[in-house]
Amino acid sequence: MFFQLFQPGSSLHLKRAATLLQEAQMARLEHQAAAEHHAALAKMYAERVKRLSGEVYPLPAPSGEAAGTKTEQDKPAIYSIESNRRPKSNLLT
Repeated sequence: MFFQLFQPGSSLHLKRAATLLQEAQMARLEHQAAAEHHAALAKMYAERVKRLSGEVYPLPAPSGEAAGTKTEQDKPAIYSIESNRRPKSNLLT
C-alpha cells in the first residue's frame, strides 16, 4: 500500500501536488501584496525625505528675487508645534 504513492498516476501523488500548487499560489499572492505595500512605503518615505530635506536645507532664492527680502518671521519654523511659533534668535543676549 505504501508503494502506491510512487506509482505513476497515483491519486495520492496528484492530490499532494495539487495541495502544494495551491500553497505556492497563495504564497505568491501574499508576497505580491507585501511587495506592493513595501513599494508604497518606499515612495512615501522618499517624498518625506524630500520634504524634510527642503525644510532643513532650504534652496537659495532664485536670482530674479532680491536676496534679503525675507525676514526672520517669513521663514518657516522647522520644528514648531504651532505655525505661528518662531524660534527665538537672541536667547543668550
